[in-house]
Amino acid sequence: MNQILAVVVFVGAFWFIATERADKVKVVLVAAGLMTVLGLIPGEEVFYNAHVGIDWNVIFLLLGMMVIVGVIKQTGLFDFLAIWAAKRSRGSPFRLMVMLMIITAVASPLLDNVTIIMLVAPVTIVVCGRLGFAAQPFLIAEVLAANIGGAATLVGDPPNIIIGSRAGLTFNDFLLHMAPAVAVIFALFVLFTRWLFRAHLRHRSEHIETVAALQERRAITDPRLLTRALLVLAGVVVGFGLHSVLHVAPSIIALLGAGAMVLISRLDIGEILREVEWSTLVFFMGLFVMVAGLVHTGVIELLGDAAVAAFGDNPLFASAVLVFGSAVVAAFIDNIPYTTTMAPVVEGLVEQTPDHGQSRALWWAFAFGADFSGNGTAVAASANVVALDIARRAGHRITFWQFTRYGIVVTALSCVLAWAYVAVRYF
Repeated sequence: MNQILAVVVFVGAFWFIATERADKVKVVLVAAGLMTVLGLIPGEEVFYNAHVGIDWNVIFLLLGMMVIVGVIKQTGLFDFLAIWAAKRSRGSPFRLMVMLMIITAVASPLLDNVTIIMLVAPVTIVVCGRLGFAAQPFLIAEVLAANIGGAATLVGDPPNIIIGSRAGLTFNDFLLHMAPAVAVIFALFVLFTRWLFRAHLRHRSEHIETVAALQERRAITDPRLLTRALLVLAGVVVGFGLHSVLHVAPSIIALLGAGAMVLISRLDIGEILREVEWSTLVFFMGLFVMVAGLVHTGVIELLGDAAVAAFGDNPLFASAVLVFGSAVVAAFIDNIPYTTTMAPVVEGLVEQTPDHGQSRALWWAFAFGADFSGNGTAVAASANVVALDIARRAGHRITFWQFTRYGIVVTALSCVLAWAYVAVRYF
């Protein structure tokens, strides 16, 4: 009975989010409250359980990076980069889109896809405004690129951190096994965007002369603060890269960086906190509790046991199910809690596979499916939710289905290519 209630609450909430019949933050708060009131998850586990409930590492990572971005925004750096990008694109929307996607995809494996979206999305909105382009297609393309590029390394996408910890996989393991496929898939994705966003890539030249006359250096309003802020940001990036060596969680590194930014900026703390996407943080808290209801009532475990029983003795088929099944399921429940929940199931599959190479392949198949599922819907990954909230606050609203109709296509093609890679390389 509890399992049925949990599924009904979750599906009902997701229906309201997908159809946009109600504000998504209100929906997840009501659904999270129902999960607790109905006894589908003990109240104390919402806040203190390491495996289900609110993932505070994710919440504080986002909070820290939002503060960092809020301080950097005050220096005029985003306007500087926007003018620079507008000039280099020479008014070509496709050239601009490719530039922004490459920057995003190259930085995501090192900085993680959520952080890079926080940095690049404001630049995109400004540059599109300068050139008279609709910002929505460019933001969607960047998020898709970030979720693909982030799959390349251990720290590029939160599911990889979870998988690496569970499976004992290193940063170099991800580089050797994930990065080659990700590079090829991203290159094909860039070519595919010419067709995917073809309706929004018509060349317009009326704003080119205006932008060409602008001097990007004048956009920097506080050079001294910019220098200090970039040094702090560089330290945060190095910390992210070394977090497994330092044994310091990325969320702690982000909070330390945020604290340093507040100290060096001497800006009013209220002004900085106004830049924080509080609704995004609350949305994630509610979503984590919703998923916890599915975990605590055994819905996810039931699915996992059925998967083990169905294909536990066939590693090749198991790898296909892990890629495509993960892409479908995680697209609806956010890939971070999904990965946390399903990692023990995959571990069980790995233990049943005697061949070491094929058993490792199951982890890579799981990583591809979990990472690429992030493009499946507008709420499938942290980067998506953050980008949509930044767009909304800037007056460039992206609806659930506006994002999802592009994301589903990219997810499907990415997963087909990923599974072909896994099948050819390991089987």
